[in-house]
Amino acid sequence: MKKGGEPPVLRGARALRRGVSALAAGMAYLAGWNYVACALFITADVLGRNLLGVSSAATVEVTGYMLAGGIAWALAHTLMRGAHIRVDVWVNRLPLRLRAALHLFALLLLGAFAGFAAWAAWSLVDESLLFDAHDNSAVRVPLAVPQGIWLFGLLAFCAAILVLALEAALLLLAGRPAEVDKLLGSRTVDDETAEALEAVEMAREGRGAA
Repeated sequence: MKKGGEPPVLRGARALRRGVSALAAGMAYLAGWNYVACALFITADVLGRNLLGVSSAATVEVTGYMLAGGIAWALAHTLMRGAHIRVDVWVNRLPLRLRAALHLFALLLLGAFAGFAAWAAWSLVDESLLFDAHDNSAVRVPLAVPQGIWLFGLLAFCAAILVLALEAALLLLAGRPAEVDKLLGSRTVDDETAEALEAVEMAREGRGAA
């Protein structure tokens, strides 16, 4: 057992969460650039159609896939950062132990929904592969490709939920509800302020590099 009495299994759960968090951050980074590429693609298609009389003839379909994939790939990182919208006026007034238990319960409910969404996404991919399905656009995109990208994002979301739930459960069993509240609870004003200051600093660094 580590100094301070932290069980090895809890240390392992923390390490697992950090690993999944790093993967989620990388996926969110790619999702952000995906949206930039989506905007450039739409702009190029509009200009080409109006100025040169040419078009991809698949803008709606392709950008729809890009938007869906970007959303799915950002879910895990959003969860890890505690940035999902929450209505918590009532729960924050409850005793700490009950509040921590409800945080975990809410996470498990989210996990059930995410698991169902991932199962449904896998069913779509499996069916598309079985029938070699393609979309109706001019480029005839195999549907299993965008669906598979979407599925991977949902699976990463499920993984993020699982590692958070594991760590939270271990903390509850260890009698540390305050850490569960910090791990799963809503972001505080200080958290929001720190993120805003970090964004300002990154913008300054970007202007300095330019």
